[in-house]
Amino acid sequence: MSSTIAIVEDDPHIQQIVEAYLQKEGYHTIRLETAEAAWDLWKTSPPDVWVLDIMLPGMNGYEFCSRIRQESDMPIIIISARDEEVDKVMGLELGSDDYLTKPFSPRELVARVNRVVKRWNKFKNSQSSVEADHSILQSGELHLSMVERLVWWQGEEIDVTAKEFNLLEILISQLNRAFSREELLVRVWGDDYFGSDRAVDDLVKRLRKKMPEVPIETVWGYGYRLKEQDE
Repeated sequence: MSSTIAIVEDDPHIQQIVEAYLQKEGYHTIRLETAEAAWDLWKTSPPDVWVLDIMLPGMNGYEFCSRIRQESDMPIIIISARDEEVDKVMGLELGSDDYLTKPFSPRELVARVNRVVKRWNKFKNSQSSVEADHSILQSGELHLSMVERLVWWQGEEIDVTAKEFNLLEILISQLNRAFSREELLVRVWGDDYFGSDRAVDDLVKRLRKKMPEVPIETVWGYGYRLKEQDE
């Protein structure tokens, strides 16, 4: 089945060009002019990939990217006329998988869409093919169920994304061990990930927001570790 690409862009000319190239590649496309319309789509019939402009009327692309990342790790490619380094870094820190500056080559965009679709499909297939491990990983008040891929903290079930769960699984499997950002980036995102290791910081920040007292410690200048807790 062909992947669905949602193009969130308020410039109809860019919409048409991007759609034409993606359809020629065999993708199904949906065109949206606002982030609010994209959010409605997310709640009813989410696409496989977002191609997202930053400068949108109403909710901007940064806010939309942040909201999606609270709920899903699905691929997001940002396209923007803002080419300052700080804008690119902000986009990647918020969880986008790629960042293209306008004007861009439509063929380059298609190549990048192909790459994130391939990586996303590989990730989903690996998740569905893993044999169920009936163990519960536990440290103190943190529990991970490897069967249902659920997380409990202080007796409360916590809603986490696939990448958030994977990061917790890595950390809890070797308590007190310091993992470098580079190692976590490869193990969670894959060795072909385009973005910076700041994505790891963002993932940890999201987990700390959901579980303020979780003992994920920062190893300054290196990475992170999960401190062992008393049972």
